[in-house]
Amino acid sequence: MSPTGKASRTREAEGSIMQSAEHGLQYLNGFGNHHCSEAEPGALPLGQNSPQKAPLGLYAEQLSGTAFTAPRSENQRSWLYRIRPSVLHSKFKPQDCGLIESRPFNCEKGLTPEQLRWNPLPALKEKKNFVEGIITIAGNGDSASVRGSAVHLYSANQSMTDSFFYNADGELLIVPRDGRLMLGTEFGTMVVGAGEIAVIPRGIKFKVDLPDGTADGYILENYGPAFRLPELGPIGANGLANARDFQAPQAAYEDIERPLKLITKYQGKLFTAELDHSPLDVVAWHGNYYPYKYDLSKFNAVNTVTFDHSDPSIFTVLTSPSELTGTANVDFVIFPPRWMVAENTFRPPYYHRNYMSEYMGLIFGVYDAKEEGFVAGGGSLHNQMSAHGPDTATFEKASNVELKPQKMENTLAFMFESSLAYTPTEFAMTGGILQTDYIDCWSGLPRYFKST
Repeated sequence: MSPTGKASRTREAEGSIMQSAEHGLQYLNGFGNHHCSEAEPGALPLGQNSPQKAPLGLYAEQLSGTAFTAPRSENQRSWLYRIRPSVLHSKFKPQDCGLIESRPFNCEKGLTPEQLRWNPLPALKEKKNFVEGIITIAGNGDSASVRGSAVHLYSANQSMTDSFFYNADGELLIVPRDGRLMLGTEFGTMVVGAGEIAVIPRGIKFKVDLPDGTADGYILENYGPAFRLPELGPIGANGLANARDFQAPQAAYEDIERPLKLITKYQGKLFTAELDHSPLDVVAWHGNYYPYKYDLSKFNAVNTVTFDHSDPSIFTVLTSPSELTGTANVDFVIFPPRWMVAENTFRPPYYHRNYMSEYMGLIFGVYDAKEEGFVAGGGSLHNQMSAHGPDTATFEKASNVELKPQKMENTLAFMFESSLAYTPTEFAMTGGILQTDYIDCWSGLPRYFKST
């Protein structure tokens, strides 16, 4: 997004500014901070949010991510100072949803306790932008009840030059696998690529340009409470994802007047409205409700230095809590490069049946529990109480290998883990990417027990 040639400035910001060499962008650092940013000097009013006349002839507009009466520690809102208010658009009309779905799904084959695994999406044969290239794989809960989540894949080969998007159903956690995304938002511009994530909160308008021409990856749509950093408990004050490493965009605006399109996802359906200007015309903003990005290589992993290994919850980057303490609506967990040093221990993930439901994806490298069949861009789903664990080859290797300190490198897997069971979509079950022989990866596990 071009800030019309104006240098992005900030004042009164609580949090440091980090320069990015890529595209000359600067970011505001800190998770949950109250930031202030302006792309034109004097655009932010001082001492109040809504003066009788906002500076520079701008409109003041509040964007609330929580109820007005939410506790101060959880209240999220930002004030935007924009060229035109957001009410300026035509009537919304229903639009074809393509392969974007929300619960409940009309898929008889989707309800199964079986372990499921998918190949990556095939290469696109037609032009599609980011929104057009979203395909829903599974979902749970219900966006209308503000509970649950959905798992999507995206594959795009065309920038969003004439359209913009916002999601009224939940926030979007975007996990790129290949190709960078330039996210032009109401708050400014961010660039993310493989090994990074971006979060676009509920209701924020954005567009996606493709610096590399093509891009694909994963999306977690969170219907529930906004993502936050997990509690550290006995770990102490430091570790896992550090708040200082999260980055928000500095203010930048588009002053464009021509026919454009605004797409929204509302109650599981897509609608479109006509615009005569860019909705990314926010000249200044302040608040704690904004999009942000995070470099996963800055995650400070914690692991055992004696025997056995901890549950994968120690690799939680972000969590959306539920009404049950300690039981997440959905967690975002990663398995990054790290040292393995546990003595007399089976080091890969153990065989397991879980109260939580787990969707696994792979950004690059090899996942230590499955060396064959689980490939970058693909995914697997182990729902509540579905047994899972290492395949036969991995079990044999890990059971007999010499145990010495080992550095796991060139790998990055992740997990969307939810307390609600995921139901696959019809595309996920019949669209040609489901691995019908996934269960065979355990078929060679032999019996070793001998009765005395």
